[in-house]
Amino acid sequence: MSDYPVTKPDAEWREQLDRVHPLAYAVTRQAGTERAFTGAFWDHWGHGRYLCVGCGTALFTSDTKFDAGCGWPSYTEPLDNDVVERVVDRSHGMVRMEVRCKRCGCHLGHVFPDGPEPTGERFCINSVSLTFQPE
Repeated sequence: MSDYPVTKPDAEWREQLDRVHPLAYAVTRQAGTERAFTGAFWDHWGHGRYLCVGCGTALFTSDTKFDAGCGWPSYTEPLDNDVVERVVDRSHGMVRMEVRCKRCGCHLGHVFPDGPEPTGERFCINSVSLTFQPE
């Protein structure tokens, strides 16, 4: 995967993401959220890598996935800290840490400090922000 940033006009993002899932554009480009327990990967346990739906960057592996009971796919850490960026999110009267794909800026979800060891973090990610590449 190349390191160059992926930038596209909004109409191109909408066309690409609408082909993937009806919620993909709203979630990834407008920081929306899919409903809990409805996404394709919240209860998915195949072995492989989870990629950004926007640019194909490998973000998470099945080795770090765990059942947080929250209804979204949860991971203890990204594949590499350089593939995600953290942005303070003050929306909805809360202060949370948003997680975005560093390469294309797609909103992935949020990270919380209540995960299991070894990191103590829970990357709570929207399924529509991801695709899956089996091992």
